Amino acid sequence: MIGRIITILLICAVCFSSCKSKKRVVSHRKKPNTERVVRVKQPVKEKNTKAEEPAVVEVPVNISYSERVANYIKEYAPIAKEEMLQYGIPASITLAQGILESGAGAGELTLKANNHFGIKCHKEWEGDRVYHDDDVDQECFRKYNDPKYSFRDHSLFLTTRSRYQDLFKLRKDDYKGWARGLKKAGYATDPRYPDKLIGIIERYNLEDYDNDVLGGKKNNSKPVDDKIATYSVQAGDTLYSISRKFNLTVETLKEYNGLRDNNISIGQTLYLHAPN
Repeated sequence: MIGRIITILLICAVCFSSCKSKKRVVSHRKKPNTERVVRVKQPVKEKNTKAEEPAVVEVPVNISYSERVANYIKEYAPIAKEEMLQYGIPASITLAQGILESGAGAGELTLKANNHFGIKCHKEWEGDRVYHDDDVDQECFRKYNDPKYSFRDHSLFLTTRSRYQDLFKLRKDDYKGWARGLKKAGYATDPRYPDKLIGIIERYNLEDYDNDVLGGKKNNSKPVDDKIATYSVQAGDTLYSISRKFNLTVETLKEYNGLRDNNISIGQTLYLHAPN
């Protein structure tokens, strides 16, 4: 009898142990399911975060190249005409170079440095500068606070370097001669540079701005007569009025006559051509 009781107790102990072991196995299998759910949620959260970050978006240009050029001319033609009056460089040439070199104001160098003519630093430059890939990587280019200073520096660049002096012997309405002369003097290495400038000038009628400054046909002014070598200053004359009358610029008149300022006197004889 005692032996039977012991046998029953042993059977119960084995069954209890077996049931407890099965419970642990079931509990252990639920854990991987919990980890898997967490791992699924993580990439979803990262994706949403990236979508909310502000992206650098390029603003689409909704105007054509011709419209951009027209806007460029409208904005910078007055500056180009003023530079022509002061320094004798045809406004058509200045505008054409600006359009070509700056991509009509949309070029990378123009946008970050207000440099419309691709003028590099050179050893005498003491102003601000930026570095930009051109003929070689990271070349030094001049940086301006305002585009108008780029136009003025362009004028100074051409007037103060001896290799461009032959340009100023040309007529101010000879934009073709100026375009070819720039290439000959080494302003650009592109063999088609003159043709590109001439094409821009003729497509957008930029020579009209030369006529505005010189007092061309639109103003019914008298063109320069090659037989007229001098002019006697009359009452009421100014260098500006005389320059318009004979299709010259103030700076050209001053250069021909060795004038350091704009003062002239009645009866004074002015050369209208470079004296021999």
